[in-house]
Amino acid sequence: MLDLKKIRAEYPILGRTVEGRPLVYLDNAATSLTPDCVVKVINEMYHCHKANVHRGVHTLSQEATDLVEATREKVRQHIHAQSIEEIVFTRGTTESINLVASSLGDMLQHGDEIILTVMEHHSNIVPWQLIGRRKRIRIRAVPISDDGQLDLEAYEDMFTENTRFVAIAHVSNVLGTVNPVKQMIDIAHRHDVPVLIDGAQAAPHLALDMQAMDCDFYALSSHKMYGPTGVGVLYGKRQWLEKLPPYQGGGEMIGHVSFDNTTFADLPFKFEAGTPDYVGIAALAQAIDYINELGMDQIAAHEHELLQALTQGLMEIDGTRIFGSAPEKGAVVSFLVRDINSYDMGLLLDKLGFAVRTGHHCAQPLMARYGVTGMVRASLAFYNTLDEVHAFVAAVRRVAGMF
Repeated sequence: MLDLKKIRAEYPILGRTVEGRPLVYLDNAATSLTPDCVVKVINEMYHCHKANVHRGVHTLSQEATDLVEATREKVRQHIHAQSIEEIVFTRGTTESINLVASSLGDMLQHGDEIILTVMEHHSNIVPWQLIGRRKRIRIRAVPISDDGQLDLEAYEDMFTENTRFVAIAHVSNVLGTVNPVKQMIDIAHRHDVPVLIDGAQAAPHLALDMQAMDCDFYALSSHKMYGPTGVGVLYGKRQWLEKLPPYQGGGEMIGHVSFDNTTFADLPFKFEAGTPDYVGIAALAQAIDYINELGMDQIAAHEHELLQALTQGLMEIDGTRIFGSAPEKGAVVSFLVRDINSYDMGLLLDKLGFAVRTGHHCAQPLMARYGVTGMVRASLAFYNTLDEVHAFVAAVRRVAGMF
């Protein structure tokens, strides 16, 4: 079992008060908190290894470069990719998806189709729409059931001779639904269609294996994995990364430049233009070590216990509606109580010390599917406690009584 007292001591922010009350942080799906051991690496990078990477022969540059490339290998091992050439550093899941959409866009033609789902985050909708407007391609969205599960029969029926790409969330940031991505990838591959998985909500909670999953691209963010902001990862199968043109141009990603022609660097540097956030990248390695030391199985078990307690507690409040009750579900509960506006509920909960997310959660098509404009979302992490969950339920009950 997790030693919660020891774990929570590594997060000084959990000792804060809000409006004179102890902070209870339940906005982990937006961004996770960062432990002391990761912050220590950030400080050490700035204090001891502050030099640009891949371009210098001096000692500091070599040290920083070695730390970045060691992180690349650590990421490869963590997600079970075949080679470090398949690991591209970006600024986050959003940029990773934009990279693929922009690069793939050069290969699409008028009339081509892309399959998404109704539950996608805007970051996995808007980039495809931008490409769609340029290339006049069609976007199709897989519908969901009332309990938040994808309609796999409808999904399979969507494939036509014009289908060129599939991009789907591994875990819904609103419903918590863990989608059957392996099954969906297999279906797409039977039609010779590549698949991108948005793993922003999955990476902090699930063990990942790119070989077993067999996706063509996978995107994730450091800041949702207890690491620093501004760092993300795009995994891509080598054959696809070699095929796609660069997303950006600049230093680092070139082989040779003249005014007549430019050649590009080998993978993965072909997609890493400019100076990377090497400080954050080095800290990501520590974040990965941290969660692996805790153990993904232990993390999952504790978060499931919290999820069950939170769900049961909220359902005991009259008029509560929880959105998303799929059998496979992550530690996210989005809800409304009667007709109380989500913003009003969130504002009053903040006054009681509870940090939750309100509104459409960058998933407006999903809100439309359920006929609401917004929800209250409480998202859990392994440093949350059962006492916090019980206190939160009591706070929701108290706020509901005010209306």
